[in-house]
Amino acid sequence: MTPRANGTLSGKSLQEFVLEGFQGGLQTPALLFALFLALYLAAVLGNLTMIVVITLDARLHSPMYFFLKNLSFLDLCYSSVIYPKALANVLSSAKVISFGGCASQFFLISLMITTEGFLLAVMAYDRFLAICSPLHYPITMCPSACARLVLGCYGGGCLNAILQTSFTFSLPFCSSNHIDHFFCDVPAAPARLC
Repeated sequence: MTPRANGTLSGKSLQEFVLEGFQGGLQTPALLFALFLALYLAAVLGNLTMIVVITLDARLHSPMYFFLKNLSFLDLCYSSVIYPKALANVLSSAKVISFGGCASQFFLISLMITTEGFLLAVMAYDRFLAICSPLHYPITMCPSACARLVLGCYGGGCLNAILQTSFTFSLPFCSSNHIDHFFCDVPAAPARLC
């Protein structure tokens, strides 16, 4: 049978994945839920605090803090892609995610990770210019240049995520539809390909 847009598994159409995560006793789900919820709230509150403080304090309106604010936004988005589904699966008896949901989560995680890598490289370049060319720094890293660099990071991340997701989910899935993880991560989903 030829692979279809929603993948195949042993000649059948693949509709969902089973997210296995940790296998534990009866008290494990409540403990995992509390742990995941605490981590998610800490990530959201920490990143929102960083974004609000940098936005409101005029002394922090410099390229370095502009990039830090964008990094906090990416971390906030990354956490919001992973934790809600993980929290729902910890409490649910049917720990499944649809094929489209897995592809969407895979795309968003790939987008955030790649964009974060590009943004960290831009932040290193920003610090390099500040140290090695302090007199040219205000001209080189003007607000419009910073915005263009961040847009380039998002563009590169989006391009990578589109390519990686389309290549991964257009191939047939030959092994089990069980994913030994809490979410459709970049290394976990391709492990099920032929």
